[in-house]
Amino acid sequence: MSDEVLTIKEVAEYLKVNERTIYRLAASGELPGFRVGNAWRFKKSDLEEWISSQAAQSKGTGNGNN
Repeated sequence: MSDEVLTIKEVAEYLKVNERTIYRLAASGELPGFRVGNAWRFKKSDLEEWISSQAAQSKGTGNGNN
């Protein structure tokens, strides 16, 4: 696993979403991250685990229609 630390912009590019989405997910505690002063930082290994857990949840919930 990698101990590489990513910025908001790098995470947004990695996940192919808008930076605002990363801010929202991090602030709500849904995305694993930590703050260094006013800036968010994310361990790549934590993001990889989070992605795996999101994929597992998606498979477990069917099509998502309630």
